[in-house]
Amino acid sequence: MSALDLTWIRAQFPALMQEMNGRPVVFFDGPGGTQVPRRVIDAMAEYLTLHNSNTHGAFATSQRTDATVDAARAAMADFLGCESDEVVFGPNMTTLTFAISRAFGRDIRPGDEIVVTRLDHDANVAPWQALEERGAIIRMVDIDVEDCTLDMADMARAINSRTKLVAVGYASNAVGTINDVATITRMAHDVGALVYIDAVHYAPHGPIDVRALDCDFLACSPYKFFAPHMGALYGKREHLERLRPYKVRPASDAVPDRWETGTKNHEGLAGVTAAIDYLAELGRRVKPTTTRRAALVQAMEAIQAYERTLSHHLIAGLLAIPGLTFYGISDPARFAWRTPTVAVRLEGSTPRELARRLGDQGIFCWDGNYYAINLTERLGVEADGGMLRIGLVHYNTAEEIDRLLEVMRG
Repeated sequence: MSALDLTWIRAQFPALMQEMNGRPVVFFDGPGGTQVPRRVIDAMAEYLTLHNSNTHGAFATSQRTDATVDAARAAMADFLGCESDEVVFGPNMTTLTFAISRAFGRDIRPGDEIVVTRLDHDANVAPWQALEERGAIIRMVDIDVEDCTLDMADMARAINSRTKLVAVGYASNAVGTINDVATITRMAHDVGALVYIDAVHYAPHGPIDVRALDCDFLACSPYKFFAPHMGALYGKREHLERLRPYKVRPASDAVPDRWETGTKNHEGLAGVTAAIDYLAELGRRVKPTTTRRAALVQAMEAIQAYERTLSHHLIAGLLAIPGLTFYGISDPARFAWRTPTVAVRLEGSTPRELARRLGDQGIFCWDGNYYAINLTERLGVEADGGMLRIGLVHYNTAEEIDRLLEVMRG
């Protein structure tokens, strides 16, 4: 199926050893947060045991913390394809996006326009809608409800000479659609607008190269790619230097520190580095290479290929179930434009009832709107429970899919 060694991969994740009713637990809840490798747990414990201190002190544990922060920036820069001083850390993507939107809002004038989409998680909608109070006009790009893809003609109509920023997701956390963010970035830059990409859902599923995309900002959440609960943001250096963040007066005005409000989660940063090093080792097991960046690209390309086989198996099985409604791309010829995250409804059960039935069998899936509320409203499912979301990552298997399909058919 792939170049991935699933036996080695699954052995890295202690949570996968859990059992329920005598059978292994199946984690299909990855879009809400993945499980973590043992090395992440060990790195966080080591930090708290040996290095626990605040930064910039004249003593050993503080200096070790400085090194922990620097290592996490370097690791995240390799993951995204940027420089270390273009990486900002925070508690989560939502908080970081609000910080950027508030700073961006200082320069908003009445009549300036911001483009958002119906496909996005609200973390890449609400922070920009908040700028309506400064006179910004928010334009909402629609979707094609047949396959839950962005209406690119509507996107082209929405972007114009008054557009100041386009906020778009790399991939939908609800239905798995991958957006053509490179084309959208070019469209925005053609009119002088900035681009803010939410890559939270895409990050566990494929390689990211912010230089190739030429995006202005890209935000993600390490806890969605095998790390602790943290947020991370890439910003072009020129923007991080030009925009004025809200911060306390004694805080550094250097980039990227000026964007990191208060004390950082240092043990979380230790875990971020360990998670990225796990992915790099996975990449080197696929094919030996020199740099961590190259190993990460190899890992994510191999993950992408393996997950596409899982998508084929899962979606074919779901489409064969009577009474099931499938939301999103279902044509195998177009699976390059989706992640292995799917949303469904099943006749005779609410999404919560279905999630509970699966959960009772040790198969963990989310139900509801997953904060993609514009999408669930557009699809007409928000009022009666949203959808059941089945979200796979690279530690999942075809055998786990078979267990899910058996319960769904039940």
